Amino acid sequence: MERESLEENRSNATGKRKTAIARVRVQAGSGQIRINDRALEEYFPRTIWSNQVKAPLEITNMLSRIDVFARVTGGGLTGQAEAIRHGISRALLEINPELRESLKKEGFLTRDPRIKERKKYGQKGARKRFQFSKR
Repeated sequence: MERESLEENRSNATGKRKTAIARVRVQAGSGQIRINDRALEEYFPRTIWSNQVKAPLEITNMLSRIDVFARVTGGGLTGQAEAIRHGISRALLEINPELRESLKKEGFLTRDPRIKERKKYGQKGARKRFQFSKR
């Protein structure tokens, strides 16, 4: 992909995971990643979370050519990191549809549907029952 075509492109996308929702803006730049107006390493202190966020950019070789700005709400840090990853992948796809195959192969375009199951009344939790006594 040429630099000129990247500069005129700017893309917005939404990513979701569990209860976390990330609104992501991707544009041409120097590789800066900001989350809720904070640096990536400041927002995600563990490297596993920051690696999750960087993964789509590393696979598409755009880590040093694209700036990412994300607003994320809800959930915990793992869910937020994966929601941002989902949003970045969708935004990159808007800029360059040829990236679909590599992103799809890694599973970054698939919305993970697993969410917490609700607690049921008459039970201790979602599946666990209260102790049962025959006598």
